[in-house]
Amino acid sequence: MARKQNDDLLIEDELAAAFLNDDDDLTQTPQDDVAIQNVAAMEDDTEDDFPGQLAVDVYETETELVIKARTAGVNKDDVDVSISEGILTISGTLSSGDESEANNWHIQECYWGEFSRTLALPLAVKEDEAKAALKDGVLSISFPKVVQEQAKKIQIM
Repeated sequence: MARKQNDDLLIEDELAAAFLNDDDDLTQTPQDDVAIQNVAAMEDDTEDDFPGQLAVDVYETETELVIKARTAGVNKDDVDVSISEGILTISGTLSSGDESEANNWHIQECYWGEFSRTLALPLAVKEDEAKAALKDGVLSISFPKVVQEQAKKIQIM
C-alpha cells in the first residue's frame, strides 16, 4: 500500500495494527472502533486538501520526448500546461457536468475536481518548441530533444 502525501503518517495497515488489542483474539473494543473512525475522517479531510494526481506516460523517440496523460472528460480550456527549467506542470479541473446536489451516495468512484502533476523532465529539451494536443481524452505533449554534442577527445602532448 502506498504512503500518503506525508511519509510521517502511518499507512492504513500500521494504523489498524496500532489500535488492535494486545490479546491473541484480535477483537476490537468500541473505543478502538471510534479511534479508527476518527482516523478515517482525518484521512478524508486531508485528501480534500490535495488535488488529484494525474497519471502520465513519458517516453522518447529519436528526436522527441513525449508525455501522455489520460484526461478523459476534461475540456481543453480546463487544462493548463507549463514548463520552466525542465519542470513540467499539468493542472486542471474535471467537472462531472452534474450540478445537482446528491443527498445519499451509494457508490462514488470517479474523481471530480482539481488535478495536478509536476515532473522533472528526464533529459534536455527545447522548451520553446513544445507542442500539446488533446484528442480522444488523451493529452499529448512533445518536446524536441536537445542534441548533445559527442565528447571530443583531447590529445595530451
